[in-house]
Amino acid sequence: MAKRLTLFILIALVLGLITGWAINAGIDDGSTAADARLTEIAGYFSIVTTLFLRLIKMIIAPLVFSTLVAGIAHMGDTAALGRIGSRAVGWFICASLVSLTLGLILVNLLQPGVGLDFPVPPVEAASGVEKAGFSLKVFISHVVPASMFEAMADNEILQIVVFSLFVGVAITAVGEKAQPLVRAIEALVAVMLQITDYVMRFAPFAVFAAVAGTLAERGPGIIGNLAYFMGSFYIGMMLLWALLLGVCFLIVGKRTGLLIRYIREPILLAFSTASSEAAYPRTLEALDRFGVPRRIASFVLPLGYSFNLDGSMIYMTFATIFIAQAYGIDLTIGQEIVMLLVLMVTSKGVAGVPRASLVVIAATLSFFKIPEAGLLLILAVDHFLDMGRSATNVVGNAVASAVVAKWEGRLDPLEPAEIEPPHAPTSRTEGH
Repeated sequence: MAKRLTLFILIALVLGLITGWAINAGIDDGSTAADARLTEIAGYFSIVTTLFLRLIKMIIAPLVFSTLVAGIAHMGDTAALGRIGSRAVGWFICASLVSLTLGLILVNLLQPGVGLDFPVPPVEAASGVEKAGFSLKVFISHVVPASMFEAMADNEILQIVVFSLFVGVAITAVGEKAQPLVRAIEALVAVMLQITDYVMRFAPFAVFAAVAGTLAERGPGIIGNLAYFMGSFYIGMMLLWALLLGVCFLIVGKRTGLLIRYIREPILLAFSTASSEAAYPRTLEALDRFGVPRRIASFVLPLGYSFNLDGSMIYMTFATIFIAQAYGIDLTIGQEIVMLLVLMVTSKGVAGVPRASLVVIAATLSFFKIPEAGLLLILAVDHFLDMGRSATNVVGNAVASAVVAKWEGRLDPLEPAEIEPPHAPTSRTEGH
């Protein structure tokens, strides 16, 4: 089923490109009426995509909670939990710095904005994207949920992780009396993985609708206008993939060569839907088959979705400097280093914000006196860039999970990559 689903997603992606392109070519004549018609058609397509993403959101909270609590309960050692957590956070910090630095270096080498010479708009001109300033007090207090039900209703992954940690550690402390609850949670894991299988069968339709709707509304021309900027950024992401997988190879060994094969379906799903969240359930299952114990993957992945969005990191420095180049604004090396450090901190404070990259960029532009309206230069192609960012986020978090598992000495034997993933945790994934 996994192999067939990947094939169906690829077919849906191609059909979506053809359909969207054909609709745009048949209707777009440059008139306002045609634009309105294309927007209306794209809205119909978006219904399918929205339904799929809502189905994903429906299963994320109980899936994260159940897998993480079951994993901690089987860990049986709070010291191991602290060790895994510290190793994961250490990796996240290093990976974020590498991603931000790579974006900074490449945008200065390739200079995609140099020569555009757009007139500088007033500094107070708005971009339409609401800014979110970083506040240490708000960030820290937001980590702890005021209510378990509120955190789950809002899909606040980091808050769900915090609550799950309390539940898992408490179950370990109670011991034998909590075993009925452990069995119930293990049953919930099995049920949620079965529901995940049902939801993922809808994925090809969502991929088709997402790609067709976007291309129908915007047309291929919008890609050509900023082709060099987009091409430069995708080169940067490919280099980041190579760096991440190269470091993974040094730590994990030759087995790294199979990692992309195991996670190709969630990568493709994240790319085609422009949503890292849509790929979460399949990424968890792919890591399970790759040999990452579920208790490690179910802990590292949710943390990674809050702190280790490598694709978003590289985009923040790349896009911010591109806008400065497009307006002919020169930044010193010192200013760019400060920008990198600012982005390193502020990007951690907007976890869970839709299109968080744009929110952080908007705040950073005003901080360095770059016209905030410059964000409008990239908004038109942001969806196509978000596709690559989402896929890169999946790769980054999968690598992080594999590396932490190797550091723990807990990589299990591989399972065949082409078989249907199990619908329930096995003794192999939970017993270590």
